[in-house]
Amino acid sequence: MDRSVVLIAEELSEATVTALGPDIEVRYCAGADREALLAALPGADAVLVRSATRMDAEAIAAGTRLKVIGRAGVGLDNVDVAAATRAGVMVVNAPTANVVSAAELTVGLLLAVARNIPQAGAALKEGRWQRSRYTGVELAGKTLGIIGLGRIGSLVARRMEAFGMRLLAYDPYVRPEHAARSGVRVTGLDELLAEADFLTVHLPRTSGTAGLIGFDALHKVKPGVRLVNAARGGIVDETELYAALKEGRIAGAAVDVFATEPCTDSPLFELDNVIVTPHLGAGTAEAQERAGTAVAASVRQALSGRFVPEAANLAVGAVDGELDPWLVLTEELGRLFTATADGLPRRLRVRVDGEITVHDTAALELAALKGALDGVAAGAVSYVNAPLIAREHGLGTELINGADGGAHHSLVTLSGVLPSGEEVSVAGTLTGPGSGHRLVEVCGFTLDLPLTGTTLFFRAPDAPGLVGAVTEALDRTPLNALRIAHGSPDGNEVLLALSVSGPVAPEVLDAAAAGIHATRRWSLEQSA
Repeated sequence: MDRSVVLIAEELSEATVTALGPDIEVRYCAGADREALLAALPGADAVLVRSATRMDAEAIAAGTRLKVIGRAGVGLDNVDVAAATRAGVMVVNAPTANVVSAAELTVGLLLAVARNIPQAGAALKEGRWQRSRYTGVELAGKTLGIIGLGRIGSLVARRMEAFGMRLLAYDPYVRPEHAARSGVRVTGLDELLAEADFLTVHLPRTSGTAGLIGFDALHKVKPGVRLVNAARGGIVDETELYAALKEGRIAGAAVDVFATEPCTDSPLFELDNVIVTPHLGAGTAEAQERAGTAVAASVRQALSGRFVPEAANLAVGAVDGELDPWLVLTEELGRLFTATADGLPRRLRVRVDGEITVHDTAALELAALKGALDGVAAGAVSYVNAPLIAREHGLGTELINGADGGAHHSLVTLSGVLPSGEEVSVAGTLTGPGSGHRLVEVCGFTLDLPLTGTTLFFRAPDAPGLVGAVTEALDRTPLNALRIAHGSPDGNEVLLALSVSGPVAPEVLDAAAAGIHATRRWSLEQSA
């Protein structure tokens, strides 16, 4: 089998390449060179970028084989996530790789802006001893206003608590108990602006946060406040910040990020009470290595077809690792459902029973959807675009969490009513130390069959000699297991289910079905 090709479009650490593994073919291009990027993308299954490569709709369309875009860092400003989702391309990044580095830079900038460290150092190097000019202020006893109490904001809070600062935060999505653990009191934005002696920004740049700290906010701040932005450019309006600094409403600012980067010319550079750095938030050896290796691991997962809970464009949040084998089983059940129904219902019910309901099972609903649409949709179906394709096919889903798995420690059941009024259902579980996939019910027929290789199904009138007739028709096809299930609604039909080692030609299946007068026959070939 051909090896997957990963295109590395920017400089990444050797540890990143090593983490991709020897079974991956690695190619390189200069991602900032648009022509070179567009020429290299058609041969790639995945692309790894940092911040200089623009993966917009045009680039994604050029990557006709693309399964995953990996951003070795936190922000996704340079990736068109919506276009990737429409194309079924997973987007992964490293959301925790640089949190320590970014928090530490924020602390450094807070100290620098409080004590005028860079300005005093530059003056001394120019031969000017100016102690009184660069008199600063202490952090102890002051109020720090943290705008955005996510991973980085929380780390900053814990570190600044050790400096004896009073901590306020504005974050409409933060849970009060999380804030309390960080020693922070949550307030509204206006209250925070009015009370803070220092402000730090820790938000992603979105349509809702762009310009958040602009004219209105900068006229509500406490006089003499000092501001640090090491999050994303554009959240703080640079023009309004310049005006506030010139007018003295703000005593000082430290800016690591800009609305347009690279930025080498800004009115802010003229001001002595402004400290600037060239987007150094993730600029440590440790953060770069963590970002590269983390995203490489996610890319390997995506290329193998496995669920990647850290993906930025999945319709579910974090997924417990214990659900991984259940995701694979549920996807197989989805494929079996469609094969059994020979189509799609208007609504697919996903019922989860037993011990696994202690976890968030939303990802199983997504896995069922992906499996059910595989082979029905015109293009490739992924965890990313399955919800979009479902809407196009008029397919809705419903997730039901039960409590009792009955005879099984846990059970997943997919069911739905077809336009004809017929109800179709399939159910499966995991058994044994290797978590083997077991099929335990199809359309009311109870059975116990391993889901391996290819599984064949024949629904036929109950009569003697069914097994012999089917195995004779299959002739030399290696047989793993065979089950015959009774219990049809009218009591006159049986379900014959066989697990065989490989695919079976349609004409062989037709012959076997004809030999037992089967009313229906279908098959499921397990995905790789």
